[in-house]
Amino acid sequence: MSDLLARLREQGWRLTAQRRVVAEVLDGDHVHLTADEVHARAVDRLPEISRATVYNTLGELVLLGEVLEVSTDGRAKRYDPNAHRPHHHLVCSACGTIRDVHPDGDPLAALPAAERFGFAVSDARITYRGLCPACR
Repeated sequence: MSDLLARLREQGWRLTAQRRVVAEVLDGDHVHLTADEVHARAVDRLPEISRATVYNTLGELVLLGEVLEVSTDGRAKRYDPNAHRPHHHLVCSACGTIRDVHPDGDPLAALPAAERFGFAVSDARITYRGLCPACR
């Protein structure tokens, strides 16, 4: 059973066959799939699942706070099931591959008080860019 499925059960989310397949497709480390990629993988498991159902399910998962929407450089939104462990992203500038990274330290502490301009900063999302091993 995936961590995402367990979290959804704890919330009492009704797991239809379609919802279950979408959650199963999103299971794993470093998962950052587009909606079309989720749909293609879901169709392999459940041929009758519609694109609209996949999009609606992804939207619900985002609203529940169980999946994050990740956008990089104007590319298609990607869906990240690692919603409950703070992390940043490492993005390949060539192919767009995304990996979760968990650096040491608090990124909010790295922002000097003088650079906060009076903001009460509550979150930091950092994107590291470079070339992955395949594109290097």
